Amino acid sequence: MNFSSLTFLLYFLPISLLIYIMLGFSIKLQNLWLLLVSFAFYAWGEPKYFVLFLVSIVINFVFGLVIDRYNINDADKKKAKAFLILGIMFNLLILGTFKYLDLIISQVNTLSHHNFGTVFNFVIPIGISFCTLRNISYLVDVYRNDGTVQHNPINFGLYTAFFPQIFAGPIIKYKDVEEFLKNRNFKKSNLAEGTWRFSIGLIKKVLIADHISIIVDNIYRLTQTGRGLYSVSSTMAWIGAISFILQVYYDFSGYSDMAIGLGKMFGFDIKENFNYPLVAKSFNDFWKRWYISLGEWFKDYVFIPLCGDKPKNADVIVKSIFTTWFLIGLWHGESFTFIAWALFNAILIVIEKVVNFEEWKISKFIKIIYVDVLCILLGVIYRSGSLATAREYFLNMFLANKNPFISNTPIMIIKEYYMFFIPAFIFATPVASIIKDKVEKTDSVIAIILYKVFSMILLMLGMVLVISTLTRGKVNPFIFARLG
Repeated sequence: MNFSSLTFLLYFLPISLLIYIMLGFSIKLQNLWLLLVSFAFYAWGEPKYFVLFLVSIVINFVFGLVIDRYNINDADKKKAKAFLILGIMFNLLILGTFKYLDLIISQVNTLSHHNFGTVFNFVIPIGISFCTLRNISYLVDVYRNDGTVQHNPINFGLYTAFFPQIFAGPIIKYKDVEEFLKNRNFKKSNLAEGTWRFSIGLIKKVLIADHISIIVDNIYRLTQTGRGLYSVSSTMAWIGAISFILQVYYDFSGYSDMAIGLGKMFGFDIKENFNYPLVAKSFNDFWKRWYISLGEWFKDYVFIPLCGDKPKNADVIVKSIFTTWFLIGLWHGESFTFIAWALFNAILIVIEKVVNFEEWKISKFIKIIYVDVLCILLGVIYRSGSLATAREYFLNMFLANKNPFISNTPIMIIKEYYMFFIPAFIFATPVASIIKDKVEKTDSVIAIILYKVFSMILLMLGMVLVISTLTRGKVNPFIFARLG
């Protein structure tokens, strides 16, 4: 089931929310209800692996209890650590089996020229990557005493399976939501704020990301077809590369907006996941703004354990950065393109730290262009299905493929899709946020009324267009949901 599907919007969400509100007299019953609807949501999208999902929840719940039991005194601390390691290995084993076992077998067979094993052709369970990180967060937080162990299996199941963030984040750390599992207040204002935020995310996804994805898919398809049959001009290749960054941004930030909005409707405060990353002034700044929850997770549970909270040794810092980014690339998928993408990110981050780039006295606009160009180039590696395709795409971009600089196709694309590109570029900047802040600080009643009326008109117009699009059956899955 997709957040942008009519089934979810017209049936699943209204029924779930209505019964949740009716159970407002008991948070225990609300938690039980949310757990049941979350199970239904997962089973609808991934019935084949639902039992595995339940087993994983039960085993992680037990691991948490055992770790907490041995974590009480120093004498049993080693036992607690041993069970923590076993719990982490269990979660990584499930993730590794479905995401990487086929790749490992195929590579061994290719390199050895022998058939050492049969490829299983696993279908990756939806949400497994995100569930793995949530489970590891829980076990580590309990071991560190950053969070209290859950003795209530319903509350723990809800933490793991809460449907707004089950398939693509934001990645919720246990210590950040523990309190909401046992104490939260439902307010009418939460429902209004949540609905508004969800609607913004839906508009981002359906009207911008899904339409721009058509451009991206077609240009990459032409690139993969081969030079002998089709010629992708340099301008067309650049349009495709830029479009992909916009597609990913609006697709994933749209999902995050919807998840945050849904959380707000049910009384949960889910942290922000994007902060206008395309106006970042350094690559380090970009990764503090893009997919914030992923960066914070790997910082808390990988980078800091590797080099300490306040590292001083440059060699240790560099090794920790590369190790962390290698794991981020591996987490994203089984293709070598993800590893290459991640390692290039690590290289750029290290270089910026070495040259102290953030202190350079150059135009902010130039810094933004620098960051965005790097993101566009790295996006080619990320989007390409193989390093060979990425190479071919780069050759097209830089006129090294005997291809023309421009053709009629990119002009046609701009003419046909400019109405999606214009809002995509505008709202990738904090212009709306700046206007909102100024209006909130003003004493002019007229300015406030005009802002609210204009915002409501834009939102209603956007929702009308969304409904029109959805009724035609045009619903694309979220990009990050494909990670598994």
